[in-house]
Amino acid sequence: MRVPPGVSPGDFAAAIKQFEAAVGKEWVFTSDDDVELYRDSYSPFWHEEEDRVPSAAVAPDGVEQAQAIVKIANAYKIPLWTISTGRNLAYGGSSPALSGSVILDLKRMNRILEVSDKNHYALVEPGVSYFDLYRYIQEHKLKVWIDPPDPGWGSPVGNSLERGGGRGPLHDHFATVCGMEVVLPNGEVMRTGMGALPGSKTWQQYKYGFGPYVDGLFSQSNFGIVTKMGVWLLPEPEAYRDGTVMVARHDDLVPFVETLAYLYNSQIVQGTAALDSPLLTYRVSKGGGVVDLPGDISVAELERIGREQNIPYWSSELHFYGPAKVVDLQWEFTKERFSAIPGVTFKEGRSYRFPVELKDSDDVLRQALGIPNLSVFGFLGKTLGHMDFSPIVPLSGEAVFEALKVFGEVYHEMGVPPQNQFISLPWAFFPRAFVFLFGFQIMHDVEANKRNREVFRRLIEACAEHGWGEYRTHVAYMDDVANVYSYNNHAMLRLHETVKDALDPNGILSPGKSGIWPKRLRKARA
Repeated sequence: MRVPPGVSPGDFAAAIKQFEAAVGKEWVFTSDDDVELYRDSYSPFWHEEEDRVPSAAVAPDGVEQAQAIVKIANAYKIPLWTISTGRNLAYGGSSPALSGSVILDLKRMNRILEVSDKNHYALVEPGVSYFDLYRYIQEHKLKVWIDPPDPGWGSPVGNSLERGGGRGPLHDHFATVCGMEVVLPNGEVMRTGMGALPGSKTWQQYKYGFGPYVDGLFSQSNFGIVTKMGVWLLPEPEAYRDGTVMVARHDDLVPFVETLAYLYNSQIVQGTAALDSPLLTYRVSKGGGVVDLPGDISVAELERIGREQNIPYWSSELHFYGPAKVVDLQWEFTKERFSAIPGVTFKEGRSYRFPVELKDSDDVLRQALGIPNLSVFGFLGKTLGHMDFSPIVPLSGEAVFEALKVFGEVYHEMGVPPQNQFISLPWAFFPRAFVFLFGFQIMHDVEANKRNREVFRRLIEACAEHGWGEYRTHVAYMDDVANVYSYNNHAMLRLHETVKDALDPNGILSPGKSGIWPKRLRKARA
């Protein structure tokens, strides 16, 4: 049996016995087969010593058992790594930042405590998945609508705390959080916002309560264990429609994104939009086969091919939700604004009325209609997995051009062959900013994985040099990303460490999460 770092085998055995007494022996997992399930399925350290491997796992079924686990962990200084459903794939899955940690698995805490279709919110535990919440709403015929991410087996609590995104109008998931119940590192239970008022009637309706707003302290952090969370939902819309906007020239991207930003910031376009380039991803027939365009092809040549083949340089599918008359007018207004760009063209999309009944053959992204699913795995193909690189850049065409140039320079500098490079274009998951989503393929090849890690770390550095930071990262790179947020000698990280030391002096909760280490495990900064 693996033992947590700094813990003697005798103390660990005693802690395991106490965990079993607290939650039941069947909910403490120590066998190699059980622990294997908590390793990262997409680990970039395949068959390397640096792979993050837990020592055990324990699964409470309620807040009282979670408190008991925390108190035992404090007594023996056992590091706990908290997960909800444990499916944070591409960012580390359920594996810890500190190898040997005990996984605190909250999957049994899967109660849907309240769903209101009058004020449109839910109160859920961390083990509730988007599938669970969707089924509950359908079974109870409630007129509310969720905004699931890719894929739908994740948890509203976990995805929101990681600041993940969906596809519909509520795509910035942490922005929908309203009220938390938190087990603090000393085992105490606290409620945030209006939940701090005993008998509160507005815990899920008013975020801020009285005094400092502390909910953000528990997002992407290791300052507490969220055991209940309120999330705002959407009244079921009457209608949905989409449409695609296309422009022909490379430089059209600047007015294209400027118009998109206006429409987003005016809340006319509501769902997530992805910037696409049909021309950059165009494949041509040659010698009886199909080949990719060469990586060094000029803009002028690309534009010529686009004119001849009637392929737009840039495009984006836009989404609208609300009363049928309103969404039709929003699409018409969207076309009117984009028509200021010479040569712009439009493609009419799909229209639905809610509640929607889809056929298997319907070509529509179900997440955009509030229906959780696992279709993203079909899109990913037969890869062994991937890890996501996710920098935030300004919502402007100029920023996209600069980012693509910087990424290309890194690939050239690192000697990445052209066929192994990938075109990543940004998404509008969050208000007023783009996020690039790069999927680095995981291989069962130690040297290839080492090389990918070098490229990943160089991209972190290069983005920081240009003022772009990652909003989220794999556990393998949390220290690297935290390190580039270095304004005023890492003032923000030093504040995080001060809070960590005050709340969690024994350093038991998720050590290393987001680069925040407890004092006893902290490395001296250069």
